[in-house]
Amino acid sequence: MSIYSPNQQELAGKITTDEVTLSNWRDWRWQLKHAVRDIAMVEKLLGIRFEPEERKQLEQTLETFPLSITPYYLSLVDRDDFRNDPVFRQAFPSPRELEVERHEMADPLSEDADSPVPGVVTHRYPDRVLLQVSNVCSMYCRHCTRKRKVGDVDAIPARGDLKEGLDYIRNTPAIRDVLLSGGDPLMLSDEALDWLLSELSAIEHVEIIRIGTRMPVVLPYRITPELVTMLKRHQPVWVNTHFNHPREVTTSSRQALARLADAGIPLGNQSVLLAGVNDCPRIMKALVHKMVANRVRPYYLYQCDLSEGLSHFRTPVGKGVEIMESLIGHTSGFAVPTYVIDAPGGGGKIPLTPNYLISLSTHKVVLRNYEGVITTYQEPENYQAVFCDRKCDDCNLHLRLEDAHECQATGIEMLLSDYDSTISLTPENNDRMERRNP
Repeated sequence: MSIYSPNQQELAGKITTDEVTLSNWRDWRWQLKHAVRDIAMVEKLLGIRFEPEERKQLEQTLETFPLSITPYYLSLVDRDDFRNDPVFRQAFPSPRELEVERHEMADPLSEDADSPVPGVVTHRYPDRVLLQVSNVCSMYCRHCTRKRKVGDVDAIPARGDLKEGLDYIRNTPAIRDVLLSGGDPLMLSDEALDWLLSELSAIEHVEIIRIGTRMPVVLPYRITPELVTMLKRHQPVWVNTHFNHPREVTTSSRQALARLADAGIPLGNQSVLLAGVNDCPRIMKALVHKMVANRVRPYYLYQCDLSEGLSHFRTPVGKGVEIMESLIGHTSGFAVPTYVIDAPGGGGKIPLTPNYLISLSTHKVVLRNYEGVITTYQEPENYQAVFCDRKCDDCNLHLRLEDAHECQATGIEMLLSDYDSTISLTPENNDRMERRNP
């Protein structure tokens, strides 16, 4: 039986001498088992050859930062121009990863410092935490901000570690949003992930759960009907994925995204701005258009972090602003991600946008639009500001923040309703009631 494409069929035949069927290729466990982890196999599968000196440098790189590429993702590489191919550049090591500039850090976001449960929980923002549930991925992205951890099998959180993280969340009522990250959370089995989601869903103050995963990009076969059915039981669950280039959007990835979207799971995408991969307004516009066409909302465009060995991927911030200028006003608003720098030292995400505010006075604001048109907005002349003294009980604003009742049932309708606790209707001046309350 033919695999998805002749190219993939050829790769599968080089990976193993066993017969590989369509069901094998699309089995995510088969893909993990046959992940490409050495230079020689990459040469064999792509039909390329590195010079001895370059091979030596590549091997030295792998001693520090491991290699792992799913056969599926490797099959997307353009063999005729592999050195410039965006898939190859994200998946294959470069000797430049060993160049550590003086301003680069092993943990640029200070995740370890903001970790009340070391290696498991990062609590940076008041109402949300990051729960690291795995340190392994199906593919090791060369631009990963957690290169210090990913692939370290000795540091994979055990069930006991995760229970400590869950206890911290239970004991911290301010937490309403939990992001599962890693590594890749979908490296967990369905059963392990089901247990984790069940534990989180049982915590009353946890309102939403998010999963950050690159599986729809590098191993879309992981998005099985069984996985989606399980996730659906734990709604509201949000999934953020990580497409960086339009060529990563394939028939298989579209099918994975469709399964999630059809199950009612909201989807977002977080891209990283990478030199030589997507640092081009045309590329980024094509990517966000493909995302929204597949029901994925572009969420963030990250400036590449200051992790060790990423200097060759980083662009000037001006390149990111240029890309945002090419998107804002030039395409649908919901197709425009927020461009952010995740602040070194743990300061969190800082949004960066082109400057549309030119000047302002007491009564007017001077603005410019995406075309360069300069206009004014008239401020209100009689605005009475509400002075906030933090005494909410005395505030004249409408501070009833609970859900509004859509109707107020009376009579028999009230007795039949499920949301009203009334069990009987008693006529006014009932003698029996008066005897109860003399």
